Amino acid sequence: MRELFLLDGDAEEAGWQDRALCAQTDPEAFFPEKGGSTREAKKVCLTCEVRDDCLESALMNDERFGIWGGLSERERRKLKKRAV
Repeated sequence: MRELFLLDGDAEEAGWQDRALCAQTDPEAFFPEKGGSTREAKKVCLTCEVRDDCLESALMNDERFGIWGGLSERERRKLKKRAV
């Protein structure tokens, strides 16, 4: 007999992270040193199926470091300003 568990909202939202391509690559590429290249990370993001979920999560949680959803912190800040 199998047991079924209901997932709370936070657990469902976190499910996208298991499918993210960045989880299968070098994490350092997504958190470059100041002035370092973001090209490789953004290249991975371009083909990631959960890119939109990732970006939404970064915006909702005010992520200040790293590449999320294919955007740098500076690019996310600009996006937020345009949305206001």
